[in-house]
Amino acid sequence: MKLDTTYTVNTPEGIALQLSPAGPAPRLLAWLVDLLLRGLVSALLFIGLALLGEMGIGIALILTFLLEWFYPVYFELRHQGQTPGKKMLDIYVAHADASPITFSASLVRNLLRVVDFLPLLYGFGLASMLLNQRFQRLGDLAANTVVLHKIRADTPNPMSAVEAIRPEVTLTLPEQQAIMLFAQRSHTLAPARLDELAQMTGVLVAPQSKPTAYVQGIARWLTGGGRT
Repeated sequence: MKLDTTYTVNTPEGIALQLSPAGPAPRLLAWLVDLLLRGLVSALLFIGLALLGEMGIGIALILTFLLEWFYPVYFELRHQGQTPGKKMLDIYVAHADASPITFSASLVRNLLRVVDFLPLLYGFGLASMLLNQRFQRLGDLAANTVVLHKIRADTPNPMSAVEAIRPEVTLTLPEQQAIMLFAQRSHTLAPARLDELAQMTGVLVAPQSKPTAYVQGIARWLTGGGRT
């Protein structure tokens, strides 16, 4: 059974990006925050425009309709895939390959919310999210988008806390890539799991009392850290 839902995409520059899709819980909380904000704005529109009589009510209905459908599109395009609710939960919308969301993709995924909402309270959407590893609702599948956890800028880089270590054996390219990926994911794993994974390198860490720090040190050396 696979519990890890993270996946990797390779950019044209040869950089491997580790992506972590957001599950139903943070997305639900973000949706509730956005729903509250839209509700407040709609209420203010009706209160203010009601002073103009029936014409004002009609204008308020039109503006509320536009707010409901284009609120997420506006924020996803203008604020790096984040509505206020998503920003609060540190998640964002992007294409499945992590590229910024486009107008057409944002429009498709948000127009299809009405399908995800069926038969009751996002029933189809929730079922779809639970049936694929990237937690994509039907709108995401149609637009090829995904909601991802945003990596905080202040997330400590584990490689910066260790000394660069030159490996005693020659590493193949796949081995180097595996060590780099291990170091990049270190902040997402428990110490016991890190040691377990580091031990899988076999003879590379056999004589080491701190296998995790040793492999991270090699990763730092591979990236050029500590070289003269």
